[in-house]
Amino acid sequence: MTGVGTSGVRRVRSLSLVDEVTKEIRRSVLAADLRPGQEFSLREIAGRLGVSIIPVREALHRLEGQGLVVTPRGKSATVAPLSRVDLRAVYRLRRQIEPELVGRACLLLTDADHAQLLEHLVVFGDASLGLDEIYEAHHEFHLRLLRPAATDWDLRTLGMLWHATERYVRLAFGGRDSDPDEPNRREAAHAQLLAAVAERDPGRASHALLLHLDANEHITRQGIAAVAD
Repeated sequence: MTGVGTSGVRRVRSLSLVDEVTKEIRRSVLAADLRPGQEFSLREIAGRLGVSIIPVREALHRLEGQGLVVTPRGKSATVAPLSRVDLRAVYRLRRQIEPELVGRACLLLTDADHAQLLEHLVVFGDASLGLDEIYEAHHEFHLRLLRPAATDWDLRTLGMLWHATERYVRLAFGGRDSDPDEPNRREAAHAQLLAAVAERDPGRASHALLLHLDANEHITRQGIAAVAD
């Protein structure tokens, strides 16, 4: 019995360490501390983080699944390059999933759900907040918007697509922070989407989210034009 318990504790610690390593490498990629196309060794990253190679290898496997790194067999890992082709592919898949989900979700969202979604609009319009806080609110807004109609598989798939989109969006929208009208634009865009959803018309809600994705992709493609392949 003692052996089983000890083994269980070790596995929990290992998973916790992998989570922390994944989080830190992901932060480095999103912040461009590790630049698109940059090569790095597992040993180098492990030494920098003060851990063994094992959790780094598992973390890179997770991040490869999110489209953030490439780990070719027998070679150094590489931060995935920015690619306009990949960006178009991700948005194409999002258009297949999200408008249909919101069309069903608009009939299931409660008054409490709408109240929470409205709270996020305040965050979008707050010019004093940093990109991390804004992106977290943006993620929560879209998750709450779709969750009533989403299955676990929908959420897993969307999570992967949103992870793949995030560094493109951060780069593109981060470059707009100097525009004093950007917080108002961001808040108005999501308020317009939420207003359409609140009408509980599936067709209108789906169309509004499709337009929202189109606009975001357009801004993102403009923002990465100079640095993407």
